[in-house]
Amino acid sequence: MKRRPFLLSLGALMSPLTRLLAGSFTRPATAEAIAPKFRVTLPEAHKGTLAIDTKLLDSYGPPPEPLRQYYLDARAAFFENAQAGFQDAAIVDLAQSHQVPFMGGPMLGDLTGEGVTVWLRPASRAPITVRAGGQSVELRQPVPGEDSRLRLRGLQPATRYSYQVELGGTEVAQGQFTTAPQEQSPEKFRVAFGSCCHKIGVHNPNLFSQIVQRQPHVMMLLGDIAVDDRNNEINMHCADYQLRDVSTAWRHLASHVPLYASWDDHDYFDNDLSGIPKRYTAEDRDRVRAVWKQNWNNPTVPNGRKGIYFNSRVGPVEIIMLDTRSYRSGKQRRQYGSYLGDRQLEWLKQTLKDSTAPFKIISSGTMWSDYVSRAKDSWGSWDTQAREEIFGLIEQENIGGVLLVSGDRHGARAFRIPRESGHTFYEFEPATLGGVSGPAGLVKDCPEQLFGYSGQDAAGQNFVACGEFTFDMATKDPQVTFRLITEHGHVKEQIALSLSDLTPAQGI
Repeated sequence: MKRRPFLLSLGALMSPLTRLLAGSFTRPATAEAIAPKFRVTLPEAHKGTLAIDTKLLDSYGPPPEPLRQYYLDARAAFFENAQAGFQDAAIVDLAQSHQVPFMGGPMLGDLTGEGVTVWLRPASRAPITVRAGGQSVELRQPVPGEDSRLRLRGLQPATRYSYQVELGGTEVAQGQFTTAPQEQSPEKFRVAFGSCCHKIGVHNPNLFSQIVQRQPHVMMLLGDIAVDDRNNEINMHCADYQLRDVSTAWRHLASHVPLYASWDDHDYFDNDLSGIPKRYTAEDRDRVRAVWKQNWNNPTVPNGRKGIYFNSRVGPVEIIMLDTRSYRSGKQRRQYGSYLGDRQLEWLKQTLKDSTAPFKIISSGTMWSDYVSRAKDSWGSWDTQAREEIFGLIEQENIGGVLLVSGDRHGARAFRIPRESGHTFYEFEPATLGGVSGPAGLVKDCPEQLFGYSGQDAAGQNFVACGEFTFDMATKDPQVTFRLITEHGHVKEQIALSLSDLTPAQGI
């Protein structure tokens, strides 16, 4: 198909649609919560029909009409062509005909003390420039439909910046971020995190506005985020990511908070699937991995790494995000190496040994502990031997400051994991970004549980919340405070821990 010339005029670039694409959607801290016009259940979201996806699109008020129609037309094009991707001529032509400058973005990621990476999916070959704090970076010849990452450098640590994105010399997008503090700085550092957003939570302006207002330096997304049960239909993975990228609420979050993302079963293939599921092939797994990497802004990993696991030092924290889906092997459950795979397991152990960060956050798509649902699909039912090896390494090597985070089991919970050595690990599981129900919030006869909420509150309403760690490095014994924050801004739980609490006894 011959591609039509780019149709955006300067007038269109300055339209209300473009200003919304800039991430300029804001709500005052005192604004009342917005009630959804349509309520979509999780089973409906998993079905992902056109009618259901349209309800999700319009649930909190539709995006501007040209953007809305672009999504609907693009979804139809993805649905009709099993081989379609974002660079497909039909998809790019639709973005151009609807005068959409970016099919996705800006999305921030890979934060440091001197810069940040800005992810964009342009619809034209017009040059892109990103500016902040007197610094700029330019992409002269973008490829329409290709995910593009522009790295801003030369900024000052622990500083709040506004940035602008220009297309062909005209500003079309904007946002804000705060650079990380220097590694030995006493500045406070804040990390938001959570899982189980699903396609439902992607459109919720209430929670995302609360997160942006609290100005975390970064946010960790632990799985089940934007794609729901598309199996090996890569075209429909793309359609779900396009639904994410036209969401006003999502654009507000992604343009203001650098995101670090890993997946779980629903992002991957389908419920509880892992490794290479029956009826699928290694090529299917490679294609799902590839489309994931195209649609997130994680730190760069070495060439040759096929999975999505990575680590990144940000201020006082080593972020370690695991791939607890695609490396599961054909070995039977409870066999050593069956959960992370041998290569990823060795990488994790070496990463822990090498890290000089005072605190380490290690994410697992499913739970580290065995308290909920009898370890239905997590470490306890796959590879307790490797988990013991990881915990033992942390104790033997006196690796301090380890915090465990997980998702999958809808609801919000936290647990102690006591060890024979006398050390205690702490696991936090705010799997409530989408406010969908799961097992009971409180586990029966579980003294190790610190708190528990199901996916609904006492009134039967969805319980939507995220987790937050605030690291205070100004004291002799640095502190981390966990908070569970609802979409209405209420702090439901607060737990303070010191670095010494999180360090094996022989390392104190």
